[in-house]
Amino acid sequence: MLATPQPHPHRRRRTTRLLAAAAGLATVGALAAALPSTASADDRRDGHRPSRYQDVQLLSFNDLHGNLEPPAGSSGRVTHVHEDGTTETIDAGGVEYLATHLREARKGNKYSITAAGGDMVGASPLISGLFHDEPTIEALNKLDLDVTAVGNHEFDEGARELARLQYGGCHPTDGCYTDKKFKGADFPYLAANVLDEKTKKPILKPYWVWKKNGVKVGFIGVTLEGTPDIVSAEGVKGLVFKDEVETINKYAKVLQRQGVKSIVALVHEGGFPASSAYNYDCDSPGAGDGISGPIVDIAKNVTPQVDALVTGHTHTAYVCTINDPSGKPRMVTSAASFGRLYTDTTLTYDRWTGDIARTAVKSANHVVTRDVPKAPDMTELISKWNTLAAPIGNRAIGHISADITNTGTESPLGDLIADAQLAYGKELDPETDLALMNPGGIRAPLTYAAKAGEGDGVVTYAEGFTVQPFANTVNLQDFTGEQLIQVLKEQVSGANTESPKILQVSSGLTYTLDLTKTGADRVLADSVRLNGAPIDPSAVYRVATNSFLAGGGDGFPTLGQGTNDLVGGDDLAALEKYLTANSSATNPIAPPKADRITVVR
Repeated sequence: MLATPQPHPHRRRRTTRLLAAAAGLATVGALAAALPSTASADDRRDGHRPSRYQDVQLLSFNDLHGNLEPPAGSSGRVTHVHEDGTTETIDAGGVEYLATHLREARKGNKYSITAAGGDMVGASPLISGLFHDEPTIEALNKLDLDVTAVGNHEFDEGARELARLQYGGCHPTDGCYTDKKFKGADFPYLAANVLDEKTKKPILKPYWVWKKNGVKVGFIGVTLEGTPDIVSAEGVKGLVFKDEVETINKYAKVLQRQGVKSIVALVHEGGFPASSAYNYDCDSPGAGDGISGPIVDIAKNVTPQVDALVTGHTHTAYVCTINDPSGKPRMVTSAASFGRLYTDTTLTYDRWTGDIARTAVKSANHVVTRDVPKAPDMTELISKWNTLAAPIGNRAIGHISADITNTGTESPLGDLIADAQLAYGKELDPETDLALMNPGGIRAPLTYAAKAGEGDGVVTYAEGFTVQPFANTVNLQDFTGEQLIQVLKEQVSGANTESPKILQVSSGLTYTLDLTKTGADRVLADSVRLNGAPIDPSAVYRVATNSFLAGGGDGFPTLGQGTNDLVGGDDLAALEKYLTANSSATNPIAPPKADRITVVR
């Protein structure tokens, strides 16, 4: 286990209640129509003894990814569905607004906890990522976050860097960014299922207990067991990731033995609701309704001793009930990503039993709208870090004629990045044939509208950093045609069977993806062509990928079997070079057509 100093004393939190006038737009789920008749918003009845039932407010969010400023394009919007079935999109997110919403939500509620479901940092925009996410930890401290689980992105820079974010200290290479030493997180990061390979003990706290006036609520934090499959090998070196359900059940027993019977699991794993609208009724009974994905099996198997699950990872929004192993419904929530939503859950605590009255649990997702006043302390924080980042971030690296989006099976931005890596690969080795890019590595769109006064159509380094923040290298490897086709099949089979990961492909590579079929058969091998010629199974092809994919990441083991490796430079530098060479103010680059993969549905 890493040697780490003691955490900072946990400071007192403000505790407040959601005002109806400030609730904004919301989606509500409940396990019963009403709370127990004796539930109280205060801790004392008639000024004397505490009432039996005490409402505890749980505010939660997940997958912030260092988005301190309002995220751009579709990444900064949520979809609202009206009763008549029509939809509208709402601009959302930004910690200046998130702080205002959370502080308003807490008003009048003396029992309030704020928790998060992981990926608070990592894959962050320049304002945070350039400074190893210290700005985000500062912002979360100001938000009065009480506790969070680790997510897979907390391991992007390895366990030692995660420990530094928890306990403080200047960066070992880049040093201190201001005249004040970085003090670390005021809140505990929970990593119950992440063990040191040598000691077999969790690298950080496995659980944490919130206490007030005799009310005790325990929190267990886990990340997905498959974290090593989606993080660079260096980031998870020396670590073991255990099964989520087994770990939660283990520590639920520990908490029970300590007299803590009210338990919430913070799980950095998620699901896929049947609708993308944040206010979709997840418990609606129609065919095809509800939620699918890994969180369903987790929720069905986590011990009934756990009263609610706050989840994340899939960047989707839902408030669902999923039956626990005893057949009783239990609340499972997720607040999308990037600070666009927060969840307000009412847990009714029974002082007689020390447990949550599960039939009274209510939950709602609320939009972090931008029509409220900005929190001045967050504005000041953003200004401070933007001033430090400006000399690097404001530099123009290219010009675009319209938004270049990162959505869809094949996205225009995915094609652009693959083309940039192919061009860079050809500079390293003229024999380079094609490039493949993982969709999860494309974190945001490129938007045409000016963001910080740089002018419409101008792409700044900061915007490019937001798109590709991982500091991967562009690597070249040799594969046979047979291996190349196997890579394409791995998009929809093996680890990616349930949630396909469709690689973005460079110009010249085409094939058909038939989604009416199942598994690997969805990739029609006979349709795969390079510059119009069928792929020769026995021929050797030179392929450019980022270093994450070159290590077999994202469920592509065959990409880890390439030969004749050549490690190039930074992937963002490759994108910058391509944009600079192929665009100008008078001749901006247009969004690619995204027509290389023919999709049959």
